[in-house]
This record gives sequence, structure tokens and C-alpha cells, in this order.
Amino acid sequence: MKLITFSREGIRQKVGAIVNEKVIDLHVAYKSLLTFEGKIRAQQIADAFVPEDMIEFLQGGDESIEFAKKGIEYALKNETDSGYRLVYDLNEVKVEAPVPAPGKMICVGHNYREHILEMKRELPPYPVIFAKFANTVIGPQDDIPFFPISEQLDYEAEFAFVIGKRARNVSQADALDYVVGYTIVNDVTYRDIQRRTLQWLQGKTVEGSAPMGPWLVTSDELQVPSGLEVVLTVNGKERQRSNTANLVFSVQYLVEFLSNLMTLEPGDIILTGTPGGVGVARNPQVFLNDGDVVKIEIDKIGVLENRVASVKETAEVK
Repeated sequence: MKLITFSREGIRQKVGAIVNEKVIDLHVAYKSLLTFEGKIRAQQIADAFVPEDMIEFLQGGDESIEFAKKGIEYALKNETDSGYRLVYDLNEVKVEAPVPAPGKMICVGHNYREHILEMKRELPPYPVIFAKFANTVIGPQDDIPFFPISEQLDYEAEFAFVIGKRARNVSQADALDYVVGYTIVNDVTYRDIQRRTLQWLQGKTVEGSAPMGPWLVTSDELQVPSGLEVVLTVNGKERQRSNTANLVFSVQYLVEFLSNLMTLEPGDIILTGTPGGVGVARNPQVFLNDGDVVKIEIDKIGVLENRVASVKETAEVK
């Protein structure tokens, strides 16, 4: 299943699924199914098991996923029900980031062998961990804002996974049971700001610096996260290419490692690192500019494409 968050005409964001270029409103579809089945408390049941918010939906675990699938089956046969629309054409909605407000965004640095070498570092004995925050998240149809605080805006193609149920002290053998699905994130980085201190956080958490999408592919459809080709282009020219088989620390390892440090919650996102070819490591260096189109494609997930747009003014801090 391809899970999305979508909005219409600026109206609130809702959980949906994409099927054959159609967008299914999962909450309305499941509520309509329950009403058809004669359930008296259809609204309350749908609110509990297939809510409109993505984090709340993921908190329902496998049970919510299965109820959503039943709603999809019903919606494909009944596109409207009692005046409510269950199905939209893709061009009628705005596709947002699949998880617009994650509780945690945990990033892994130096996790592709070739990227480690180009940065002139040694393979790390433990994952390098840093964070991005929810303010950085934008969707697949949004522009990447380029604020006038830097001239070194860089790209980083990232294969990301999303936690589906609470995880604490999980073993590698069980790790994939805690992953609900996979998506793409561009870990956009202000390089000079990142490097002005030893700690990277300030260069990684600028507003709008985490394009995500185009959807979340559930783990029942993508069961093996290794062996996926990762390609990033800028204006059609290839800048990064690798394969998730080249990860130093696998998805399973990262679930075990991180869940031994902290409790992972449904909707938490882990970015697994970027391949070689980032702009700062090139000779000569090359950075993103206004109007550049950054496209990331990962096997079995899809394409995330965003345009860079300069922001002329910064917000006044009061």
C-alpha cells in the first residue's frame, strides 16, 4: 500500500492511499464501509481505527492497516457514498509529506562506504547520529526554500524508514517487524552553517530542509530493504548513485542500535544516510541554486522531485 497525507484547497490534512492514480480518503472510506455494514457507531469506530492523522493511524499498527485495506476495497466500488467523496483524482489534491509531523527524525551520517571515503574518513565503529526536526518537513509538491543565510545549499538523497510500533531493546532478528514502511527524504543541508561548529545540527534544521515523499510504501509490499538503487539528479544530471546494499549499518542494525538508546514510537523516521557525490565533496564544489530541480529515485519506492526557490527575506525575530 502507498500511504500518503493529502489536503484539498487548503483544508486539513488527511491520511490517504494511492491506487491506480486515484487517492482514497481512508477515514471516510472505512466509515462508509462500517455504515454499509450497519454499524451504529461507525463514526467512533472509524475515528479510533482509521483516524485522519497519520501518526494516530500508525499507532493503530497492523490492525489499522488491515481495516484501511478493507476501506480501499469498498471505495473502489463506491467512489461516493451518502454525498461524501471516498475517491479523488490525483490532480484534485495536494500530496503532502507522508508523515508531516514526526515525533523524531533521526539521521545517520557516514553510512555509505563511498561517501565516507569521499569525506576522507574511516568506517565508523558505531553509527553517527544527529537529528532534524518536524519544522524541516515539506512535501513532494513543495519547493525547497533557500534562505539568504548561506550560499552553500547541498543535497543528500536518503532512503528512510518509518517506525510502526513502539520499539525498545529490539533485536536485529525482530527489527523489521517494527518498520511500517519506507519513503524518500532529501536531507538538504546548509554546508557552511553545518561546518561552523563541530556539531552539525544548525546546518541540518533550517526550515523546509527535509523534502519527504512521495508516499510511504508499506513493509508488506517492500519486505527487503537491501539491494535498492538510489539515484539523485540535479537538472537531469546525475550527482549521486548507490545501492542500499552498500549501507555500513543496515535497517535492522539501526533499529536495534537506536531502540537500545531510546524508545522509538510510531511515526518516527530514520534517515539511513546519503551516498557519495554530495556537492561539498566534489572538485570543484557545486551547490544548489534558485530554480534547480532535485530528483531522487529509489527502487520500489518511487520519485521525490522538488525545485529550489530562493526566499528573498528572512522572518523578523521578535
